[in-house]
Amino acid sequence: MSPTNPWQRIGTRRRAGAALALFSFYSKNSFGAGDFADLKLAIDWLQKCGLSILQLLPMNETGALSCPYDSLSSFALEPLYISLRDIPGVKNFKIHPPLARPHLDYSVKEEKMRLVRDIYNLNKGRQGSEGLSQFKEENAYWITDFALYKALKSCEMGKPWYEWEEKYKNRDSSALEDFQREHAEEIDFQSWLQWQLYRQFKAAKEYAKAKKVLLKGDLPFLVSRDSADVWAHREFFKLDFAAGAPPDMYCARGQRWGMPVYNWEKVRAGGFRYLKEKLKFAAEFYDILRIDHVLGLFRIWSIPYNEPLVNQGLKGSFDPPQQEKWQAQAKEILSAMLESTDMLLAAEDLGIIPKMCPQLLEELGIPGNDVQRWVKEWKVKHDFLIPQDYRRLSVAMLSTHDTTNWSAWWENEAGTVDGELFMRKCRERGIDFEKARSRLFDPLRSRRGRLSWLNSVDSVDKLVTYLNEGLNKGLIPKGTVPKEYLMDFIELYENSYCEKEKLWKQLGLPGPMREACDKEIVAAALKITLDSAAVFCINTMVDWLYLAGLFTGDPYQYRINTPGTISADNWSLVIPLALEDLLRHRVTKEIRRMSSASGRI
Repeated sequence: MSPTNPWQRIGTRRRAGAALALFSFYSKNSFGAGDFADLKLAIDWLQKCGLSILQLLPMNETGALSCPYDSLSSFALEPLYISLRDIPGVKNFKIHPPLARPHLDYSVKEEKMRLVRDIYNLNKGRQGSEGLSQFKEENAYWITDFALYKALKSCEMGKPWYEWEEKYKNRDSSALEDFQREHAEEIDFQSWLQWQLYRQFKAAKEYAKAKKVLLKGDLPFLVSRDSADVWAHREFFKLDFAAGAPPDMYCARGQRWGMPVYNWEKVRAGGFRYLKEKLKFAAEFYDILRIDHVLGLFRIWSIPYNEPLVNQGLKGSFDPPQQEKWQAQAKEILSAMLESTDMLLAAEDLGIIPKMCPQLLEELGIPGNDVQRWVKEWKVKHDFLIPQDYRRLSVAMLSTHDTTNWSAWWENEAGTVDGELFMRKCRERGIDFEKARSRLFDPLRSRRGRLSWLNSVDSVDKLVTYLNEGLNKGLIPKGTVPKEYLMDFIELYENSYCEKEKLWKQLGLPGPMREACDKEIVAAALKITLDSAAVFCINTMVDWLYLAGLFTGDPYQYRINTPGTISADNWSLVIPLALEDLLRHRVTKEIRRMSSASGRI
């Protein structure tokens, strides 16, 4: 049976929603972190706000860094999110609400898993083996390998699979059969745990359906090098390379994510089954599925695995290298996905975007992302687009999980350029960076590695003049550098100089522009996305809740992730209010009023 058109099922009316990370929320009945039962409270909150899409970060089981985009499996769910009170046979347990702190302490996961094991051991044989058997049968493609991988990883003291004994690392069939017999109980526990997570997530999905709230999931484009997927299907990956992103105006050295890139020839040779099985399992929970880094389906920035980490993404190249192959590859993969699922596919199409990407997405009926700070006439007037000029086939938003929240962008990044990027470009041209910086940028407004233009640099001609003043004459031919040689500097300038002033006009607020952000400014920014032509408007919970006054101090600290960094502050932000209290907060009425005024209810 071929899939139905998801637009016919979902409809094309304009909707508003919220994007949240489950680890950022909790209820008064949570055990240390948000869980699948808490999703129901989040759904209640959305409904009360007049929002009808709940977008989640990937719910896959994560490794040591707790990054949902670097998961141990494309299928297995994160055990942290299990609701103890919803496991059959559990009557009493001590509630362990999260401590009042801005970031989640992931050590609670170990404590929670000890309790889950105790529950499993107490109820063995009374856990509905029929349902478990059916779950294992329907998910045979991945659950057997995953449970075996988890058991082996435990016996190997948590080491990645490529450091295991040779017989296990290379999947010697006889050795694996012996291991399965000797560790049958641990393997059974891992299967049972995934079954319980599946049941609870399905229950949340049915609850959302009853409340007429659509669940939007997130399919990580890549998977951890140390994952059950790579261990079980090594042929689908190029392990000599690490994926990342090339340098751009927001990230001077590019990014190195570390996950291996796909060997699409091998995936294609398998009839794309690996990809189709991911979609099949995701469809159990989601109405809409975000394709992470859809540009990677066209081409992926591939960095030699042995390249020093300090270089980040500087030494990479696109795979495949031939640009003429990109569109055909992406169309083949996306078509295979569309033909195998009833979910509405949406795409994260951010970064350095070749024209063929938005063109193909429109052809296939796949909405992309329109992030307000980047929705501009980049090559013409360099102004922000008015709401009516957003793509109809898109998801409008102020921020993503990888960016600063909008308030932090306004205060720290709007009207600036990346300092490291500017310094590298100066070095490449033989320009004295310190001299150029003193002539071009305001030290009082430059912070967090960003350089803020002096108001006096009010023309391209002045920019070129000041850059020429900083020339190291020994490194270049005599004479001044022409504009044509400085076009990348000029592009940076034209797209960032007076950026805040331009947006202030569009916000339509009275009085002179304010450097510090406040609730009124955030509300005006949210209104732009709500009023946009985009079919969906989904803002992060941090941006929505700036209307509630829940965040104090420098807004830069309230971000989900800082790409290219490893920190306990990544993937751990906690909203400072329990869901029960959030449901009673007056901000719900304000958000509902805004959603209604935009015609998205």
